[in-house]
Amino acid sequence: MSVDVIRKLEQKRKGSARLPTLHALAGGLGVELTTLLGDPPGVPSTGESDPPQLVAVRRAVHPLMFAPPQEPDGAEVLTSELLRAEIADAWSMYHSAEFPQLLNLLPGILADARLTASQGADGGQAALGKAFQLAGHLSIRLGKLDLALAALERAIAAAEASEDPLLVPMICNSLAWAYQRSNRLDDATSIALFAAEGLERDGLTDNASGLRVWGGLTMSAATSYARLDDYEQADEMMRAAEEAAGRLARMPPTEGDGRLLSVFSKSSVRIERVRLAVQHDRPEEALRLAKGMRLSKDTPPSWRTWLLLDVARAHTDVGNAEGAVKALESLKRVAPTWMRHHTLAVAIVSDLWELPSHPPGLRKLAEFLGVDK
Repeated sequence: MSVDVIRKLEQKRKGSARLPTLHALAGGLGVELTTLLGDPPGVPSTGESDPPQLVAVRRAVHPLMFAPPQEPDGAEVLTSELLRAEIADAWSMYHSAEFPQLLNLLPGILADARLTASQGADGGQAALGKAFQLAGHLSIRLGKLDLALAALERAIAAAEASEDPLLVPMICNSLAWAYQRSNRLDDATSIALFAAEGLERDGLTDNASGLRVWGGLTMSAATSYARLDDYEQADEMMRAAEEAAGRLARMPPTEGDGRLLSVFSKSSVRIERVRLAVQHDRPEEALRLAKGMRLSKDTPPSWRTWLLLDVARAHTDVGNAEGAVKALESLKRVAPTWMRHHTLAVAIVSDLWELPSHPPGLRKLAEFLGVDK
């Protein structure tokens, strides 16, 4: 790459870079492309003070130390069923990228879970673990890895005190993701494989719930292998995950609220395979994998939007501007707010806008994202 291009980007004399440039930068730095571009609609890590909503989440994860005991506030202890429903709804908000609303609600959810767990209610510790896991996921999305690791450490502690044998492995998957975002790829691979092997050893993959958790861990390990430039090993693991997803489809449905389990299905495996192919400069393979996909009804909105964005990236990489615009138009219909905040969507449209000939529909997308100036 040209030193002059890098210098202009660093000095902000160049407003954006074309996708091939971004791919080259990500490869040279050993990070995912999204590390350079950000996640929707996160709070940037600029060194500035956290906003009040994030301070409230930090206080909920890290209660005040060495403080006098608080007087009972008369708060009502929720039943385990109500608490789990509250946490499941919050996870749905997370997968819909409703991050500002979730920031406001999360401190109260953590307080409810802490109180219920402290009263020894059945399932209280498990609910507390899922609440802390959610705090960890949201913190990762907002670029606050220190807070994420603290929340996930507390999630593990609550999970170990619970009676749910699947909860610790699920949170290990979240830890693996946090390590991936910290570029601790060996650690991410180790923890995902260790947890997956433990599920198999303990005979917990014979039912739908356990197999979903195993599948999520296997996909996570595959992602780490891919980031370590071992695409063949990653592809082999993703094929094993796809075979497991086929078995899962033939099993009786998951008991309880499936929103509290790992995301794993035929659709999620294929979406992840598309993502890995795009990130490793295999756009033709990504488009082949995505062709004719039918998403299952339980595929979260966040996964659907990622698929459309990756398809748009693949079309752009092979020079098919019309295909990229069609994928982006679908993304705008499905998740307009998410798209407006996602810098990769802006980068793709900016890239297409610089072409000498604009395909139909591009102008409306450029106006929507403000890149038509």
